[in-house]
Amino acid sequence: MAILLLIGIIQYLHQRSDLLICKPLNKCSKHRSTSMNEDIQTYNDQQDSNDKAICDLLAQTIDKVLSEAVSKIWHAHPVWFLDGNPIVGYSKQKAGWRLMFWSGADFEEDDLNVRGEKFKDASIFFTAVEQINTKQITRWLKKSRDIQWDYKNIVKRKGRLERLK
Repeated sequence: MAILLLIGIIQYLHQRSDLLICKPLNKCSKHRSTSMNEDIQTYNDQQDSNDKAICDLLAQTIDKVLSEAVSKIWHAHPVWFLDGNPIVGYSKQKAGWRLMFWSGADFEEDDLNVRGEKFKDASIFFTAVEQINTKQITRWLKKSRDIQWDYKNIVKRKGRLERLK
């Protein structure tokens, strides 16, 4: 009986992380680890071995460079946010794994050549882990800190984007 009560309390506290003294682990700098977000790890683990290798390398690279970012599954895909603004994410598409930078069109990078028509996003596709150049992605991730459009408030501004940085 006592074990069931303890399990119930633990589940409740896990759901109500706002009751804890510290913020949730991926938001608290005191407890931040370099490990991957649990939901993103689950997402990656659900892929076949080739796709999982691509996803894991992308997530690890992003986590390493944007250690201050909050990551989560957003619209069914892994996405990293800085101050609530989406920065980078990846998703499976017919052409392969799309790595998308929300403000990437302004990075002036030739390899980010899949441009959005309506917004400032730019992407690159991968079909094998060997195609991923982590030095190149690291450069783009560093640019993503300095070049940002305000996607967080796009609804409030009725679809109009404003430059943040």
